[in-house]
Parts: sequence; structure tokens; C-alpha cells
Amino acid sequence: MLFLRRALLLFLAGVAILGCGRYVLRGSSDFALQPGDLLFQDLDCGPLCEAIEKVTTGYQGAKFSHVGIAAEDDHGKLAVIEAVSSGVEVTSLETFLARSLDEAGRPKVVVGRLKKPYRHLIPSAIKEALALKGKPYDKVFALDNDAYYCSELVYEIFRRANENTPIFEAQPMTFKDPGTGRTDPAWEEYFSKLDVPVPEGQPGINPGGISRSAVLTIFPAYGSPSPS
Repeated sequence: MLFLRRALLLFLAGVAILGCGRYVLRGSSDFALQPGDLLFQDLDCGPLCEAIEKVTTGYQGAKFSHVGIAAEDDHGKLAVIEAVSSGVEVTSLETFLARSLDEAGRPKVVVGRLKKPYRHLIPSAIKEALALKGKPYDKVFALDNDAYYCSELVYEIFRRANENTPIFEAQPMTFKDPGTGRTDPAWEEYFSKLDVPVPEGQPGINPGGISRSAVLTIFPAYGSPSPS
């Protein structure tokens, strides 16, 4: 809910700057993050994030380009398991939240919590996610290549936890700019560099689609994502 070399460099630079700066790390007074919560993020990482946000719609029209799952780290502290350009890894919650801030200096993150009938899946899903730590990032967005992009990781760990039955729905992917009906130039450049065709119409899943799932309750616990 992570790239062209230029976009990646901009993103990493932004993370470094934000990580060293001051930011407001607070949630709603009546909200406490829990293991298994999904963190939907409106990233500001350049052309690729903008291209993702053009073709996906998030909860209440929010722009989400990334998602991770909250889990306890080796020290019992809440962290985020996520698939980023370097692969599947565990990131500190502070680092995750500091990546992208709204006008009030709050993380552009909302939280999705599984509804009660699905919460029993959380321990197994987290175990599956940790087992995938170190797996490569899925640059070509395929669901069957043992590499993972951010929303694919979330999709896959809950599918495995639910006896191979998905709880989130994959849909045909599109890489076309809705304003022109043509493949977005950022995606053309991206897939051209990988020397693979644009996977238009192939099954996939995105952070916005997961955020709209009926199995989740959404909490605007941190900041305000950009509207569509």
C-alpha cells in the first residue's frame, strides 16, 4: 500500500527527512492499535504512488497507496509487517507513521480492524506474515510467483490463515488513467524497464480495495488521507 528508480529515491529521501524531523504521533483518544490491525497509508512517493491512487478508490474516497499489518516485534512492541521495495520486512510503527503526514503534521494513516467473525484468523495470519519475512517484492504484481507487493501480502496471509479461502477479493487490475483511458505513462515506463507487458486485466488487489472490504471496520485513528 511500494517502483521506478526515481520515485523510490524520492520516497527514501522523504522517509529519511521525516524520520529525523518532528511529527505528531497520536491516535484518537478512544483508540488503541492492536495486532492484526491493517494500516492504510497515503504515501507521497512520486509518480508511482500517484498512478496507484488514480486507479484505486479507498474508504470514503481516500487515496491509499500502501498497507501493512500491525504485529508485535521480538520485544513485544507493536510494529508493522509490510512488503516494500526491499521485500517483506518488519518496520517500527514510528518509522511507518512518519513517512507521510497531513497538513496538521499527523500520519496519513487510517486503521482497518477485522470484524469479530474474522478476528480468530489474526494469530495465524501474523504467523504467516512473519514466515514470509525476507521474501522479495513483487515488481510485476503477480499473485503466484512467491514475491509480494503490499496488498498482496495482506491478501495472501489471510487466505492461508482461512484454509486457503480469501477474505479479501481480488479484482482485474487496471493501469489506465481514468481521465484518458490510456495506460498511465508512469506504468508504461515502469513495466518497460522490467521488460514485461503491462498486466492489464490480470487478477490483483490494492490497498484501496481492501480498505472498502465489508470484513473491516475503519478507524480514522491518526491523520487524514488525501481525498480522491
